[in-house]
Amino acid sequence: MAEKKVPLTRSQMMARIRSGDTKPEMFVRKGLHAAGLRFRLHVRKLPGSPDIVLPKYKSVIFVHGCFWHGHIGCNNFKLPKTRADFWATKIEGNCERDRRSKEALLQAGWRVLVIWECATRILETEKLVGAVTAWLSGAEGFAELSSTGLLEDSDTATLTCAHGERLDK
Repeated sequence: MAEKKVPLTRSQMMARIRSGDTKPEMFVRKGLHAAGLRFRLHVRKLPGSPDIVLPKYKSVIFVHGCFWHGHIGCNNFKLPKTRADFWATKIEGNCERDRRSKEALLQAGWRVLVIWECATRILETEKLVGAVTAWLSGAEGFAELSSTGLLEDSDTATLTCAHGERLDK
């Protein structure tokens, strides 16, 4: 049986969840920096304030948490049973915001890579950085990197999101 948390404790737990400088983001940043890539962080002038901006390649990288951004097919994403309607709405809103940001960036001529949290847990640093550099040297406008590898999808520029739907460009 699930452990019951008093509301104050749950609130305190949720308040500790950070939106920036997360472990997956730091893992990616350290690997890219060690590989000699230089980048900017959280550029607020760009739609969605991307986690990593590589101006030299006119590319941005979002490091998405599998739970918060609804990574379908991932073991790290499971919709909570408690307050399921609230969480479904919250995660769907995050997915919609991700879709709008990606769309705006692609229309502005930026290339977009989404690295899912599960990729940072499973892939070694060298493999993750190798996949990123391979994507940077290619011509794909959009791709996702998850625990299953790099999924390039420039034709439809889709983003896998909550509830099994694919949000199209």
